[in-house]
Amino acid sequence: MMPQINILVVDDEKEIADLVEIYLVSDGYKVFKADNAKLGLDILGREEIHLVLLDIMMPGMDGLEMCKRIRETNNIPIIMLSARSTDLDKILGLGTGADDYVVKPFNPLELTARVKSQLRRYTQLNPNSNARESAKNEIMIKGLVINKDNHKVTVYDEEIKLTPIEFDILYLLASNPGKVFSTDEIFEKVWNEKVYEANNTVMVHIRRLRGKMKEDTRENKIITTVWGVGYKIEK
Repeated sequence: MMPQINILVVDDEKEIADLVEIYLVSDGYKVFKADNAKLGLDILGREEIHLVLLDIMMPGMDGLEMCKRIRETNNIPIIMLSARSTDLDKILGLGTGADDYVVKPFNPLELTARVKSQLRRYTQLNPNSNARESAKNEIMIKGLVINKDNHKVTVYDEEIKLTPIEFDILYLLASNPGKVFSTDEIFEKVWNEKVYEANNTVMVHIRRLRGKMKEDTRENKIITTVWGVGYKIEK
């Protein structure tokens, strides 16, 4: 029997939350709903939640602040929902730690597809604790060590905690040393979909990744920017 997947929907618009619940339940997920961030954080504190669908515009604490709070202790996937579609809004949402961003009104089938995609990554990043320990399968470049089997990443002997998206971007670059990937290529390979519009999604995730790796404190950076082209990791 497949383990139960619990999804938290935080949105003050009841009609949207109810619609999302119908589609998620039909796909076999258990849904918890909250109409404000405080209640959402309370649910997170007492339930085992595997993914959060989070509206940005809410009274009181907004979705951006709630996302920051979640990321202080948890790497579960977060998909932001917003009626605002500008690139700046997306950058703000992704910059606070969200993994994806969906604009309202949205196609419920597209939303559930994105949910499944994020859950696949999360499952790979957090394998079942009863699974037998896998053999070493590591990439070592400069001060970076990535273990593909247990998804452990260390930078100069310091372990860093990455979200599933961040891990996939880093692994893509590290497993192809010297190859330059454009932002479009990274998006298509990591998100497994065509670039759907001009966006800064990849750049925001790279910035977050570099922050966790403390790249700004080192002269010889692990991730290299090739201006006008993309990103690479040299041997």
